[in-house]
Amino acid sequence: MTRFDIPAPDAAAHAAALERLDALVKPVGALGRLEELAAWLCAASGQVPPPPIERPRVVVFAGDHGVSRLSAYPREVTAAMVRVFLAGKSGVNVLAREVGAGVRVLDIAVDDDLSDVPAEVRAWKVRRGSGSIEAEDALEPGEAARAFEAGRRVADAEVDDGADLLIPGDMGIGNTAVAAALVAAALGVPAEEVVGTGTGVDEAGRARKVAVVRAAVERAGERVSDPFELLTALGSACAAATAGFLVQGAVRGVPVVLDGVFSAAAAVVAAEIAPEAVRWWLAGHRSTEPSQAVALKALGLTPIVDLGLRLGEGSGAVQAIPTLRAARAIIADMGLLADLG
Repeated sequence: MTRFDIPAPDAAAHAAALERLDALVKPVGALGRLEELAAWLCAASGQVPPPPIERPRVVVFAGDHGVSRLSAYPREVTAAMVRVFLAGKSGVNVLAREVGAGVRVLDIAVDDDLSDVPAEVRAWKVRRGSGSIEAEDALEPGEAARAFEAGRRVADAEVDDGADLLIPGDMGIGNTAVAAALVAAALGVPAEEVVGTGTGVDEAGRARKVAVVRAAVERAGERVSDPFELLTALGSACAAATAGFLVQGAVRGVPVVLDGVFSAAAAVVAAEIAPEAVRWWLAGHRSTEPSQAVALKALGLTPIVDLGLRLGEGSGAVQAIPTLRAARAIIADMGLLADLG
């Protein structure tokens, strides 16, 4: 397996940040999680105070899944939503504009030729759709590695273009079932503990999802001990691309803010591929899907905001940007106790 040269966050900057935070015009620790995040940003940037977050970027990885029949929405919604992203009308488009974040959508595995969308969107395609994981592998041999490398390349492209914070987004009907299967298999958790209602299925629909996820994990067997085999058997090209994006963000020393259940599941797999990458990730928000909570606990990450969101697309992580900017502001702009008259 490839070894990745991932820098360590700056421990000296982190220590200096904690010292400064304790010296600000407030009781020690009075700003709670904002202080923790401020110190984290200092360590990531290697300076106190950290630079402003000026060019956050969301990359939405779009693709279809063979288990889409379990969703409350038809598979065709994925391709339609790619066009909505391009028109700037999706939920994440609207929310990202409010915080000055750019949004890019990529066709990784949409089950449509999307011939009417720009070639730069279609150029990243690994395959159309994926296998129905309870009965067959999601991907063909080698496709997980190809998708992973695609995710790394797009992270490089965004950082080279000036991105100072990366957010992985997702679009694909059926993706919560795939995420649940990845988390269940990677962490050895029973299907019933990680399967949620996804797009809004009823209890009968959730029971069907539990059965599918359980069957998929049983079918994959011992292959789940290898992260690329896990992605091949139970994941998707989008999950593999997201994992590559997360790892390469860390390689480049750029903070990555995870979104909801899908990026958290990809992060669990990415952490198996490159364990040091976790130090560059934050959890943007708490999803209503139970598998996200299981994944974040395993990763040691605590969500920044909790708004009851379950849209995906990167929309929840975008909501963390104002909080991160507030964390930076306190360490950059607050006065010191020593300066009081």
